[in-house]
Amino acid sequence: MRIPAPIAYIVLYVALYAAFGAASPFWPKFFETRDLASPQIGLILAAAMLTRLVSGPLFAVLADRLGSLRLMLAGCAAAAASAAVALLWADRFWLLLPVALVQAAALAPTTSIADALSVNAARPRFMGRPFEYGWIRGAASAAFVLGTLIAGQLVSPADLTAVIWMNAAFLIAATGATALLPGQVQSRRSSSFAASEMKVLMSVSQFRTMIIASALIYGSHAVHDAFAVIRWSDADISTSTISFLWSEAVVAEVLVFMLAGPALLDRLGVRGAAVLAAAAGILRWSVAAITTSVLLLSLIQPLHGLTFALLHLACMRMMAMLVTASVAATAQALYAFGSGVLTAVLTFLSGALYASYAGAAFLPMAVLCVLALPFAWFGFAKERD
Repeated sequence: MRIPAPIAYIVLYVALYAAFGAASPFWPKFFETRDLASPQIGLILAAAMLTRLVSGPLFAVLADRLGSLRLMLAGCAAAAASAAVALLWADRFWLLLPVALVQAAALAPTTSIADALSVNAARPRFMGRPFEYGWIRGAASAAFVLGTLIAGQLVSPADLTAVIWMNAAFLIAATGATALLPGQVQSRRSSSFAASEMKVLMSVSQFRTMIIASALIYGSHAVHDAFAVIRWSDADISTSTISFLWSEAVVAEVLVFMLAGPALLDRLGVRGAAVLAAAAGILRWSVAAITTSVLLLSLIQPLHGLTFALLHLACMRMMAMLVTASVAATAQALYAFGSGVLTAVLTFLSGALYASYAGAAFLPMAVLCVLALPFAWFGFAKERD
């Protein structure tokens, strides 16, 4: 008997994001245990980021062209698991680099393809669909945190082998979970599919505007993700308090995904939700720029639930409205690519910004959210009745 679709997708996302959580915080330290110098570690991490930006859209387009999203997702997860295990036997930089890039290339399309499948299956309530995408994505965020916590208890600074095995095991579980997903009618596309369907997709003005709005708001997190902990530490905030502040954001993300987000979307619509996310970003980064008060920081950290989770839910609902199933993976990859490129550029620039202006470096991030407001208003249409 086939298990219910929401359960199948939750199993997939939990396995996939637990794999990310178990490994991603520890990759720099793992490479350090392989006797790599800091410049070599930086090169691997930067090259992996660039590889993900390129491979994500390429594999997503291929998945749409072949009409086999589940098979592509399973293949990518299995390849990433194999590459993770191969890292255990790579003991030199020129061996670690290509293996790490293979894993990055294989991992990049997994989230886009998974989102394409789940958004097609989980439709907003106003369209009479059986379950909310937010339930699935909230479980994924919780699994990421749980994977990180478990890995942190199992590893030692000198031996991070457990991280590799956890990452591989969860990826293999994700590979198997694809068999639980509901079957979809799929067919191989013609050789002209990629060009013609991509052209049609990019001709939709609301889709283009949505990508710009989301990239601006997601990109505004760059200074926070790179330098918030450093800024807080320099302000003599204890590590336990920093952990609490960071956890607040994660908890807010999960709660918005699973509980508050769907309700806000139903009440405000995608346009109102996107505008609220941009406004929350303006408030969040403006306050972060002018104070390191623990009280005020504790009040703005939960805004992450709006600046990330609510916006993502609004984008996924727009995808369901604008994008046909035949180009779902391609659309998801373009959405991820837009925010990924801008975030990478802003992360690079954030170093110079923070070095020159310290906390005031958050102000340009607030400006990005101001710029996002008109795109949020015009790019996110009202839902159909």
